[in-house]
Amino acid sequence: MLRNCLALAGVLLLVGSAPAAVVTKVVEYDHDGTKLKGFLAYDDSLKGKLPGVLVVHEWWGLNDYARERCKKLAELGYVAFAVDMYGDGKTVDHPDDARKMATTVRENVKSWRGRAETGLKQLVSQPNVDPSKIAAIGYCFGGSTCLQLAYSGADLKAVATFHAALPTPSADDAKAIKAKLYIAHGADDFFIPEKSITAFKEGLDAAKVKYTFESFPGVVHSFTVPGAEKLNIKGMKYDKAADEKSWKEMIALFKETLGK
Repeated sequence: MLRNCLALAGVLLLVGSAPAAVVTKVVEYDHDGTKLKGFLAYDDSLKGKLPGVLVVHEWWGLNDYARERCKKLAELGYVAFAVDMYGDGKTVDHPDDARKMATTVRENVKSWRGRAETGLKQLVSQPNVDPSKIAAIGYCFGGSTCLQLAYSGADLKAVATFHAALPTPSADDAKAIKAKLYIAHGADDFFIPEKSITAFKEGLDAAKVKYTFESFPGVVHSFTVPGAEKLNIKGMKYDKAADEKSWKEMIALFKETLGK
């Protein structure tokens, strides 16, 4: 009898100490009549208000890759929300389709920023999010979207981009930036022209924006996406070292700007 009681106590102790699973759910919302489906992730064992991170997908749409990044952030104690920039959670597999979808969004900068801002509002409105501790991260198209969000004057503490296009900020854009920026770039990424990088940096420097531009030697586009080379698109390849280093730098930036 005593042995059974001790065994039961041991089981209860293990159950009580087991970490809670990350909670995920689809969040439906809209922007100017377009139905959007975002993805929310958080650890429900954590109490009180938590820092929030907006995640913006690549030009493929809100796919498993973006959702997995949300889950990783949730495991670290953040409330992560992946915004839907295309509508209805749409994803594509062919680069021509991806290019068309991304181009359609980018053609109207007001709408482009508006969709990102609407996603940000969804994140901030979550009951377990501290609205004073918000960051945004993005990959490829998503990185440039995060920069547009920063250019709009969004109340962000930090922005991290990975293999992103780098839209040149106007003088007003740069002055509006409130966030500290971390830009992770592949030094051999020919999708991002050197003149674009120069113009981007000059715009930030003129406004004395706080940023870190990290260029990884020998690294190309999509370096954070495992299996990117399997798409057989020249200039796209995963790089484990650059992926891990850039993620580590992002977390360090979050600790600095959002707190532990």
